Amino acid sequence: MVLEQALLHVRDGQDAAFRAAMEQTRPLIAASPGFLGMELRPAIEEPGVYLLLVQWASIADHRDGFRRSDRYQQWRALLHGFYDPMPHVRYFGDPL
Repeated sequence: MVLEQALLHVRDGQDAAFRAAMEQTRPLIAASPGFLGMELRPAIEEPGVYLLLVQWASIADHRDGFRRSDRYQQWRALLHGFYDPMPHVRYFGDPL
């Protein structure tokens, strides 16, 4: 299992619209082969900052599967306008 992590910085005043858009995108990512689960957590001390954690069977399922799919293009259109700056994605392995 691989854990994808991205720290999302949402533009000021866009939290409600971002959360609504994120709910629209859940079925898009959930339909992807290798998708195992997703969590979105708001930062307690930093308004507008969210931690996105997505579990995948492999990095390839995310990078080569979802990111090259039509579903990702829809995801991108719905969400990428909210971010400043664009998030950097990291992958983590199994717990030690």
